[in-house]
Amino acid sequence: MPNKVRIREQLQRNAVALISLVIAISSLGYNTWRNEVSEHNRNQRLISMEVLRNAGELQQVVYHRHWEMDAEDKGNPLTGWALVLTIKDLSQVLDGDVPASATQLWKVWDEDWQGLGPDRDSYDRIIAALGEVRKDTHALLQSLD
Repeated sequence: MPNKVRIREQLQRNAVALISLVIAISSLGYNTWRNEVSEHNRNQRLISMEVLRNAGELQQVVYHRHWEMDAEDKGNPLTGWALVLTIKDLSQVLDGDVPASATQLWKVWDEDWQGLGPDRDSYDRIIAALGEVRKDTHALLQSLD
């Protein structure tokens, strides 16, 4: 019995210290978790902005190639390829539906880039795929804390 009394006395004398220790460990755990979530969201935002910027540049290439029939300068398909691949690569680290829509954009571009200019269907499919990437990227950005 004396041991039980001694333990109880020790707990009573050190209750403030023990409570402080529990609070400190809990706070450290929460701060670590919050920092991880904040960093993840920051990375998602940064990469999403890059995807949107590249999607805008690709859309300009598509417009110049289709509407101005410019395959040499602003509507150069090689520039389009570089942008499509950049969008696809960047999107692979994003959450949500962005990786799937970027991969679909790459497939559509692969099938339809040569039809840009005279073929309205190719233009429509590429613009629709770009719209999906944009929509999914905006949805991801809105879902972040």
